[in-house]
Amino acid sequence: MEKIKVGLIGFGTVGVGVVKALLEKSAQLERQVGARIVLKAICDKEFRRKRKIKVDRKLLTTDVNKILGNPDIDIVVELMGGVHPAKEFILKAIKSGQHVVTANKALLSESGEEIFDAAKKAGVEIFFEASVGGGIPIIKSLREGLVANEIDTILGIVNGTSNYILSSMAAEGLSFSDALAEAKKKGYAERNPSLDIEGRDSAHKLAILTLLGFGKAVKPEDIYIEGILDISQNDIKYAEEFGYSVKLLAIAKNVDGELEVRVHPTLLSKEHLLSSVDGVYNAIYLHGDMVGGALFYGRGAGQSPAASSVVSDIVDLARDLRFNSVGRVPIYLKNKSIKKIRKIDEIEARYYIRISCIDKPGVLAKVAGILGRHKISISSVGQKERRKARIVPVVLMTHEAKEKNMRQALEEINKLSAIRRKTVAIRVER
Repeated sequence: MEKIKVGLIGFGTVGVGVVKALLEKSAQLERQVGARIVLKAICDKEFRRKRKIKVDRKLLTTDVNKILGNPDIDIVVELMGGVHPAKEFILKAIKSGQHVVTANKALLSESGEEIFDAAKKAGVEIFFEASVGGGIPIIKSLREGLVANEIDTILGIVNGTSNYILSSMAAEGLSFSDALAEAKKKGYAERNPSLDIEGRDSAHKLAILTLLGFGKAVKPEDIYIEGILDISQNDIKYAEEFGYSVKLLAIAKNVDGELEVRVHPTLLSKEHLLSSVDGVYNAIYLHGDMVGGALFYGRGAGQSPAASSVVSDIVDLARDLRFNSVGRVPIYLKNKSIKKIRKIDEIEARYYIRISCIDKPGVLAKVAGILGRHKISISSVGQKERRKARIVPVVLMTHEAKEKNMRQALEEINKLSAIRRKTVAIRVER
């Protein structure tokens, strides 16, 4: 029986899940491939830490060169994370003619085009399903299932930590800090959650989705990023009153040949498919000219979902090797019709605005006048409960306006003597 031999770099949480699946589901995977998948080596910088799995110690090594360039290993699985030295390891594997499976979203968002082009030149495959959405098969769907479509919109809830925090604030009435503390307690947030709550993790994933969905390489620095730190319980409550929920969205849109790529808190109508995605779950909504709207939903993090995607990639690669069909599916196709990436100032959206001001006559008239001068019209307005300190929140919803005009208006509004806190503005997505 033919064997497909695998070397694993990175024996952390996901790595343990992958090894467990390869060992415990060996017969099932062999039936799927028609060949035996054999784990030849596991590399990590240390093996002192206890892992909830027993493996043959002969497989363990701290020397990565026992995997990279080893002619007895067909597939290199990189699960160490980070940009360096993971990039150098993957490029060395590619140069050696080894195929690669990775879950490294940070690396692919920064150097994906370079790595993919190197793989194409070397005639090897690189698979990366677990880099976005955990166990959700969004990468395979974009590369294969949706190839007949011209995609114009991708909206993603792709960070489980932020989604859990916002969901807890909505369902339990928690403050941001209390919701974050609960997420840490339950293991849904890292000790330092900045990558998640500041939106950078979502931006890494959006860069990968954009390359596959639109054929345009974007760097993380090309993506406008705004996190959820300024979202208050008031914003959650007032959005609910208007018929919206607040979500951290990764957004990519092709608007007349110009690409919008942004990550920020967003008001979503309760009728939108993504609005009901709560907790640590992820979901990606896209719109294609043939399929229309489609939603991909599932567990976006954790050992088992990520390992499921990694093993799926290994099986796909093993099939390609067995039937000599490497390169059957291109990693991505460059799209020359996209002229440029739109700057955030150029986008147009509706806005939710929360103003904290002294409760006295004429304030709203001044605010409305400023918005009008910047070509922003108001669709609805409400003054909320009075406070003992005479500071009241005033909430407005606008019609569609240009971001540049909104920024200029907010700057002017915040200079009014009656304004007591920085005005909050959240974009609204249809």
